[in-house]
Amino acid sequence: MRIVIAEDSTLFREGLASLLADAGHDIVARVPDAPTLVLAVREHRPDLAIVDVRMPPDRTDDGARAAISLRHEFPDVGILLLSQHIETTHSVRLVSGGGFGYLLKDRVLDVDEFLDALRRVAAGGSALDPEVVTRLIGMNSAQAPLQSLTPRERDVLALMAEGHTNAGIARRLWVSDRTVETHVANILSKLGLEPTDEMHRRVLAVLRYLESRP
Repeated sequence: MRIVIAEDSTLFREGLASLLADAGHDIVARVPDAPTLVLAVREHRPDLAIVDVRMPPDRTDDGARAAISLRHEFPDVGILLLSQHIETTHSVRLVSGGGFGYLLKDRVLDVDEFLDALRRVAAGGSALDPEVVTRLIGMNSAQAPLQSLTPRERDVLALMAEGHTNAGIARRLWVSDRTVETHVANILSKLGLEPTDEMHRRVLAVLRYLESRP
């Protein structure tokens, strides 16, 4: 996989590049700010861009805004946001196109899970941090359809939004695949969404519903 890394911390950037190179990936560019991220993606057309949310020049949400710009210009490039903070405005906008992930930086410490998330995003799927999912769902807790979900259905919804398959959800919740299938069908029915067997399309459907909050 050809990857661009955009991160203003030299130590974190180089450590991440080393980890990914050891895993067999090709790091085609390592950049410290949002403007050079855009230039690097234009030059190298990578499979994936890993982007820090807060970068120079403003150190606010420059990385997230650059990611939105890149999504419009290069819709086939996977985008994975990394951050120490949760920023929901841009993440909701980006996830509607697929090929998007948002993880907190400490998730990198679980190397196998992190590498799996990269593969999902580069393949057009989704990988959302559990804390991001919780924040998105919490922002919409007053809506009647979400209030109608049982606690277990909320657990399944959160794992769906993280990008897990039915089998992966079953393993995490210690239930059968058939039980998860039932929960998923109930969730989609209560939210007024059409069922689908494609993992990332289920994620997008759920998050599009969340985006429609008043």
